[in-house]
Amino acid sequence: MVNISEFTTRLKQVMEFHQLSASMFADKVGVQRSSISHILSGRNKPSLDFILKVTTEFNDVDMYWLLNGKGSFPKNAETKAANAPTFFNDSSSEKVGKKIQRIVVFYSDGTFDEYQK
Repeated sequence: MVNISEFTTRLKQVMEFHQLSASMFADKVGVQRSSISHILSGRNKPSLDFILKVTTEFNDVDMYWLLNGKGSFPKNAETKAANAPTFFNDSSSEKVGKKIQRIVVFYSDGTFDEYQK
């Protein structure tokens, strides 16, 4: 279960890092300004849709860090790049004009790893 007060602290940390006010953050993520206000005040809990919008808009925010504080912020892009599979350098896909941009691996425990070029 998500600790709402800790979640709001982490959400504020993301906003401060990107130098965004609550209203600017809401506009950037694509939610109503009142939604941000209600989440920051602890009145409402964040929905899965909200979490996905935040992590999609801000690539440096790890979902697990945002939800329960495990991991780090901002995401360490160097670690992901070092562990990235060599599929991105595969020249066979370039022959047909297609290049791999992203690979997502889903595990049976509900976690996933995402590799981007």
